[in-house]
Amino acid sequence: MSEESPVEHFEHAEHAEHAAFLGDPFLTRVSVTIAILAVAAATVGSLETLETASAMGDKNTAVLLQNQATDNWNFYQAKSIKRNLYAIAAANPGPAAGDFKKQAERYGEDEQELFAKGQALEHQTEEKLRDSQGHEHRHHILTVSVTLLHVAIAIATIAIIVRGQRWPWYAALALGAIGSIGAAYAYLA
Repeated sequence: MSEESPVEHFEHAEHAEHAAFLGDPFLTRVSVTIAILAVAAATVGSLETLETASAMGDKNTAVLLQNQATDNWNFYQAKSIKRNLYAIAAANPGPAAGDFKKQAERYGEDEQELFAKGQALEHQTEEKLRDSQGHEHRHHILTVSVTLLHVAIAIATIAIIVRGQRWPWYAALALGAIGSIGAAYAYLA
C-alpha cells in the first residue's frame, strides 16, 4: 500500500508552478505532465487502498461464513445422531415404537435441510475467498502501477532541475504510460 504524505501532491504542484514562472514552454509542458502524473498517482493509490480493504473484507466474510458452516455441520451431526438413536429405538418392538419412528423421520428431514444449508455456506465461503484473491491480485498490480507513476513524477522533476533536457521528460512519459496501462490492466485481467 502506498504511504504518501497528504501534502506530497501540493509539493509536486509547487515544483510545477516554479517551472511555469521560468517562461520556457517545454518546462511548462513538463510541469503539466507532473500535475497529471500526480493526479494519476493519487487516483491509482486510492484504488490500491480500496482493493486492499475489499480483500480484507472478503476474507473476514469468508471466515464468518466458514464459522457458520462449521456450526451448521455440528448441528447436522447432532441431528444425525438423534435420528439414528430414534431409528434404533423404533426398530425395537414396544408401545413407543411408532413415536420413535416419527421422531427419526423428523430428524431425517432436519438433516436434509442442514446438509443443504451447510453446502450453501461452504459455497459462499469459497466464493468470498475467490473474490478476496481477485482483490489481492488487483492490489499487487496497482502497487506496481502507483510506484511507476511516482518514479515518473520524480524523473519529470529532473527535467526541470536540468533546465530543459528532454530525456527525463520522455522517460517520465514512458513510465507514466506504463503505470497507467498497468492500473487499467488490473481491472481488465
